[in-house]
Amino acid sequence: MITPVILAGGSGTRLWPLSRKSYPKQFAAFGGAQSLFQDTVTRLSGAGMGRPVVVTSEAFRFIVTEQLGEIGIPPETVFVEPEGRDTAAAILLAALSLADDPDRLMLVAPSDHAIPDAAAFRAAVDEGAVSAREGRIVTFGIAPDRAETGYGYLELHDAAEDTRARPLVRFVEKPDKARAEEMLATGRYLWNAGIFLMRVGTLLEAFAVHAPDLVEPVQASLDKARPDLGFLRPEAGAWGEVRKVSIDYAIMEKTKDLVVVPFPGKWTDLGDWEAVRITHADADGVAGSGDVTAIDCRDSLLWSEGEGQALVGLGLDNIVAVAMPDAVLVADRSRSQDVKQVVEVLRDREAPQADTFTRDHRPWGWFESLALGPRFQVKRIFVHPGGRLSLQSHVHRAEHWIVVEGSAEVTVGDDVRMVFENQSIYVPQGAVHRLANPGKVGLTLIEVQTGAYLGEDDIIRHEDVYSRS
Repeated sequence: MITPVILAGGSGTRLWPLSRKSYPKQFAAFGGAQSLFQDTVTRLSGAGMGRPVVVTSEAFRFIVTEQLGEIGIPPETVFVEPEGRDTAAAILLAALSLADDPDRLMLVAPSDHAIPDAAAFRAAVDEGAVSAREGRIVTFGIAPDRAETGYGYLELHDAAEDTRARPLVRFVEKPDKARAEEMLATGRYLWNAGIFLMRVGTLLEAFAVHAPDLVEPVQASLDKARPDLGFLRPEAGAWGEVRKVSIDYAIMEKTKDLVVVPFPGKWTDLGDWEAVRITHADADGVAGSGDVTAIDCRDSLLWSEGEGQALVGLGLDNIVAVAMPDAVLVADRSRSQDVKQVVEVLRDREAPQADTFTRDHRPWGWFESLALGPRFQVKRIFVHPGGRLSLQSHVHRAEHWIVVEGSAEVTVGDDVRMVFENQSIYVPQGAVHRLANPGKVGLTLIEVQTGAYLGEDDIIRHEDVYSRS
């Protein structure tokens, strides 16, 4: 049995404005039916695969469980890191939690990669499992189809002409264009997918030899971990003493018994908008998603995520245009790797679009702002079946709720009543109140807030089923 260990705590900025700190790319669908995270979990399920161990962050814990529930795959454990300490600590944490079965295989995978041919990938995993059971650490190299400067590489002794596992010579950092072209011509280099397969015991032995300073604090944090609503929280004090380092630097570049399984299928880590364009491009090199129209365009990307938002490109060449409800990016394709600079500039301006969306995901559902003005705000709120907002009150605002779909159980003070479609209810300023969806279909309502201050920090929580402070 192979246990997938899925890393889902990252918050990349190169795919802004689609990927942001509050809801990063692994939870986005990129035009498909499932998110990248869901695709990863699905790909690593089925015969021979155990339930996944997921390592994520405080901000994404409920998104993880919601998306796992949507695809019907329960996790073995969901670890909530007190803070990000890079991949070595996250992977060691998972390995230590499985240490009672040192012969178990663990397959470590990021949650934000796109691998369309799941069957071919599983075949590569089966090939690597033979070496993993023999005590080797296995990594997976992608057959390159271009001189890519955004990926690290794996060097082999000879050209990879088949998919047999073979020894790794060395890791190679992201090259410049000229060096990438040289490596591509030799046929001896593969892209580093950052996916690893090994026995639990093999990995723990490697940590003991190459990064022993990480073992004690991670083990101490695990020993003092506490369960919380189905999550497992490592103890923050010990976790804070863990050195920040990637698994590549801590272990993989030091171990001598590492083998590579070449994977000839399509793969991308969707690290920037150029990678998205390549993945979706038509014969003219134009990729699009959403309500987009490309007229006389070449080698460009047009991407729209807004409801009722049409994006039209006319005569574009080498352009990236991404339209979200609250932000639009227009960039030259050659600057795709530099989009993170946009985020830095917006953060310096304290623009909310740098890190957050107009749609804010919560454990009970989501809300989004539709209109905001002096002393008023209009929101659309969606509550999952069985979802319950906290019992709360506001110091500075009153609220008016109009149900447009489903039925709501509303508590205002001592009064509890059902509010149905086309009905409304008023929540006075300062009143203790709660909204819940006891039904079997989603609840949608329009909320009109009025008052002197409308910030999300004007919430006093008196009781919360999700254990939020």
